[in-house]
Amino acid sequence: MGKDIVSTEILLEQIIEGIKNVKGREIVNIDLSKLEHSICRHFVVCHGDSNTQVSAIADSVERRLKDRLSVRAYRKEGYENSQWILMDYGHILVHIFQKPYRDFYRLEELWGDGKLSRIPCEV
Repeated sequence: MGKDIVSTEILLEQIIEGIKNVKGREIVNIDLSKLEHSICRHFVVCHGDSNTQVSAIADSVERRLKDRLSVRAYRKEGYENSQWILMDYGHILVHIFQKPYRDFYRLEELWGDGKLSRIPCEV
């Protein structure tokens, strides 16, 4: 099942579950699909408490999408220091931060025109 076949909704659901599996914090989905000239349909943003956890969250997302949907990221960046890992799944960009970097870049505010949804999770 390739990226062209998997719906955006299923991909989004599996990304969020991958984040939850490793206790990613403050998961937010920013729906950009109604915005003209947006770079994708969704931004998924979360953070971890250390570079180890940030890497583990990214690995969990990557493994889940590969194993369940046979989908791989088009591009991944940030693994060198794991302060901010970006994963590009076409219509969905996943941003996994360490908390200080998330607070500094404030993507939720930068893309404030999108519809922001906070995802409940147990931590």
